Amino acid sequence: MPPKRQTQSYLRELFGRHGIAPLHRYGQNFLIDLNIHELIVNAADVGVGDVVLEVGPGAGALTSLMASRGASVVAVDIDPAMARLTTEATAAYDNVRVLHADALMRKNTLNPEVLDNVRAGLAVSPDRKFKLVANLPYNVATPIVSNLLVHPEFRPERVVVTIQKELADRMLTPPNTSAYGSLSVLCQALTDVTLVRVLPPTVFWPRPNVDSAVISLITDPAKRDLVGDLPWFHSVIRRIFLHRRKNLRSVLSSIYRVNWTKPEIDTLLESIGLDGNVRAEAMNVEEFISLANTLKTALGDLATAEVEEAEDAEGDAEAEGEPEVES
Repeated sequence: MPPKRQTQSYLRELFGRHGIAPLHRYGQNFLIDLNIHELIVNAADVGVGDVVLEVGPGAGALTSLMASRGASVVAVDIDPAMARLTTEATAAYDNVRVLHADALMRKNTLNPEVLDNVRAGLAVSPDRKFKLVANLPYNVATPIVSNLLVHPEFRPERVVVTIQKELADRMLTPPNTSAYGSLSVLCQALTDVTLVRVLPPTVFWPRPNVDSAVISLITDPAKRDLVGDLPWFHSVIRRIFLHRRKNLRSVLSSIYRVNWTKPEIDTLLESIGLDGNVRAEAMNVEEFISLANTLKTALGDLATAEVEEAEDAEGDAEAEGEPEVES
């Protein structure tokens, strides 16, 4: 049975019948164009053998479409009303698990319950592919995508999500641009990033105040191998971009003042062809990979402790100029 067309009038009637309304605090903007749902699912090549994580399923339109194509879907919504609507919308499918939960345990940690359900789906067959496909709420898009890309166990074969266009621009932008930051480096270091389509506010209800975009990130195993330790790489680029206006020598001297002197840092940078006067915003992806790998080798076991400390820290988004969420 094909999924129901969740138009604006359909959603208004559905929400009215249940006595609920879209909640701004959860970034609830519902896609009301079935063609966009098809676009997302086609871009993700969703089908039999896929285990799909969907964060923010809303009323279950995208969930139903993916389930109808044979994918096993783990749909997670923090709003109990939306979890109920998704459960109702997917009642005819036995390949959907709906969780009423926050997909994030903390800003830098994915919810273990969510990951356990994904793990259970993948355990059915070694040939199954893991994907993140969602109309992501703006306010969790960055931590969901970034934490999943660097997770040591769960490596999505691809990520196809609807996000704020400004965030999509940050994923795509090259060095020496104002939008270039740790998210840019992370996405480009690990995946092939493609802008699928820009979406105007009119394809959502309620209408957001900004344009959105469907973005595709297809992971590249060869790129991952070059990066090596993913959590360490993520930690390094985040900390460096906390001080994006300072030159690299100053940043490293501040972070590693108990480990190395400034001349020793200069020697380390010279060994990989980096000028200590360069700023983070001017470094390309290959230079960040080389720097992170060199630092890890030089620090040895101390690197693991640094990652654990960084995971407890907050603030990379604010320092990097994370755009305000608008809806």
